[in-house]
This record gives sequence, structure tokens and C-alpha cells, in this order.
Amino acid sequence: MFALVDANSFYCSAEQVFRPEWRGKPIIVLSNNDGCIVAANRQAKDAGIPKFKPYFKIKALCEQQGVIALSSNYELYADLSAKMMDVVGRFAPEQHIYSIDESFLSFQRSYPAIPCLREHGAKLRRAVWKECRLPVCVGMGSTLTLAKIANHAAKKIRGYNGVCVLDNDSERLQVLAQLKVDEVWGIGRKLSKQLAFMGIETALDLAKLPVGIARKDFNVEVERTVRELNGQPCKSWDTARADKKQIYSTRSVGERITELSALQQALSKHAGIASQKARKQGSLCKIMVCFAASSPFDDNPASFRAIHKFPYPTSDVTQITKVATQLANDLFQDGVRFYKIGVGLIDLVDGRYEQQDLFNPAPSNDKLMDVFDHLNQKYGRDTLFLGAQGIDKKWEMHRNMLTPQYTTKWLDLPQVRC
Repeated sequence: MFALVDANSFYCSAEQVFRPEWRGKPIIVLSNNDGCIVAANRQAKDAGIPKFKPYFKIKALCEQQGVIALSSNYELYADLSAKMMDVVGRFAPEQHIYSIDESFLSFQRSYPAIPCLREHGAKLRRAVWKECRLPVCVGMGSTLTLAKIANHAAKKIRGYNGVCVLDNDSERLQVLAQLKVDEVWGIGRKLSKQLAFMGIETALDLAKLPVGIARKDFNVEVERTVRELNGQPCKSWDTARADKKQIYSTRSVGERITELSALQQALSKHAGIASQKARKQGSLCKIMVCFAASSPFDDNPASFRAIHKFPYPTSDVTQITKVATQLANDLFQDGVRFYKIGVGLIDLVDGRYEQQDLFNPAPSNDKLMDVFDHLNQKYGRDTLFLGAQGIDKKWEMHRNMLTPQYTTKWLDLPQVRC
């Protein structure tokens, strides 16, 4: 058996941890520069607030409905996520963190020793709430896909009270019949439209599709999904989340960039973010691209791009940042007010199979990068950073409705008066 533990409206729930008076109230969280709505809790959705809409278009509606709008507090979310995952990991011998608010658990080697999986899931929910004050739902099934579906049922279908265990065929078929096919893990919008032409509207319809037809008319991934819906394990941790072949870090700036030094700082910032993502998945970069552009709504929009090929693949932040600052000279143009900039690592290779070269004049310092990443993970992003990123970052994104960073910033630590 597998379990998927997923936090409910994680960004919104994280904002309520240190503000208990906000619990039960509609909350939305905005994207970079307070642009679009990226998270909305159930109360906000019930108030008619749609996700992924520009905030300025529905600001009046939010004020009318009493919706609390907040900027993204990434530092708080990352720290609370780490604490939540530590608690979740205690309830199974094997854990796979899938995203910032989702974690898979495997009970394959311990399932017979657990008297009741439902009670086990309920204890997990209580522990996370007691220690982190985050509401989570738990879904369990014999495959990863069924665990994902069980988690959906635990959230959406009444009667489960946050815990759903699909351990028998009758309950499995009943839940599959209530789930739309486009909500099945791995079935996107394009695939769901193709399936609709075949009369497949629900997850149960997909489960009844012959595996031979699934592979012939679609691909092997759809076949695996069909098999998993019928309780046959086909996916593992490795296939559940494959390494990215390209990694990008892009962002629109809070204040237009008109100086070369500011452009170098911004590109260095994104070089650090992209290289950290590459190290996290154990990849090395062979080709890097840097780009900078003005707004497409300017009178004379401009866009520039520069590419660099590394002689030896690397994920060392010092090497990648050095190249990014050099490429900034090729991108910068007088008179252009840069609005969106970014860095892309577009040719990644697996670092486990790196071929060392005795004549490499500047090999990557893996030990230094381990310490660098460990401290930033433990104490929050940018606890350590390269000086090339600058100190006074006027170009950084605006977060005008940012809540305190309660757990990662000394000045924002909650004060208890007694």
C-alpha cells in the first residue's frame, strides 16, 4: 500500500499558522509582483474568487467579499513544508517528497504490522495539525495513482473526513466513478479531450479501457495509468517524477533595470536559483542561456538573448554566476528599460555519470556546494549568496502584502506575552 499526504490549500494554510484569527476566512495568495492569484482556500473559492486571474481585475470583488489578499511568502512556505515533511516521514519506513505540499509514503514492508490503515492515517493528520498547525488529507491505495485518487476523494467526497483508503474493489470502483478523467494523475487536458471522443468521461471508464488499446492509441504512460487504476503497480518513485531536461529561472522585476550593474545582479540571482535546482536533482549543465527583455507593451519592445557552452558540465554556482555576469555585457543596451530577465540551463546531464578530466582547470567544488545548499535549506534561501547578486536590490519583485517571515527572520519571530 502507498499513501499520498497533501496539505489543503498549502500557501493559504501556511499563512494561517501564526494568524489563528484568519482561520475560516477567505484567503488568496498572489504570484510574483502581486500579479495573479496562485492559491485560494475553500472560503475564497466559495466567494467566487477564481485562481490564475490577474489580481487587479478582481481586486474590487475581493474587497467586497472580505477576502484577505497576501503576497507569496516563499521563505515561510519552505520552512513549514520542511517541518511538515519531517512529521509525515515518521509514519512510514519509506518517504518520497513529491512537491512542497505533497509526500508519498510506502507501507509495502510494514503494512501487515499496521492494524488499521484508516486509523493510522487519522493519527498522521492529528500529528501534523498538532505539531505544524497545517490541515492535510491522506489517501491510500495499492498503487501511486490510486493513492493520488484516494487523496482527491479524501478532500472532495463527504464522509471520508480527510482519510480515504482504497483497499477493496467495491470502494475503488465507487470512487473512480465519481472522478472525472481529466483529474486522473497523468491525464492532461489534451488527453482528456481525446478520451472524451471515445466516450471515456470518468476514471472508471478509463480503468475499463483495454490496456492494448491504451498503448496502441495513446502511449505507454496511458497504459501504465490504466493498469494502476486497476491495482497493478507500474510506477515507482523514479518514474513518478523524472528529472527535468531543462531548468529555467525567470521573473519580471519590481523596478525597471536601466543599468548594467543591476542587470548583472539580477542575472546572478537567477543563476543561483537555477544552479540550486540543478544540484537538487543531481544534474550538470552543458549549455546556459541568459535573456533580458523590456515589456511587450512598451512602444518599442526589445528582447536579447546570449548563449554560453561550458567546456565541462557543471552545477557550481560560482562558475555559472561568473558566466551570467559576463553575458550581461552582451545583453545590456542603453536606453532599454528591462522588465523581464532570466537564466536557463538547457542541456542537462546526469551528474552521477560525469566523466572527470584531469586537465579541467576549474573543477566544480562539490563539498562547498553541499555546505552552501545545506545552510540555505536549514536557515532559509539566501542565507548565503554570492556578492555578485548585490545587496540593495531595487529591481527585486514587489511584495507589498507580505506577511512576516515568522520562522526564518530574527526580526519577525513571534513574541509571546504572558
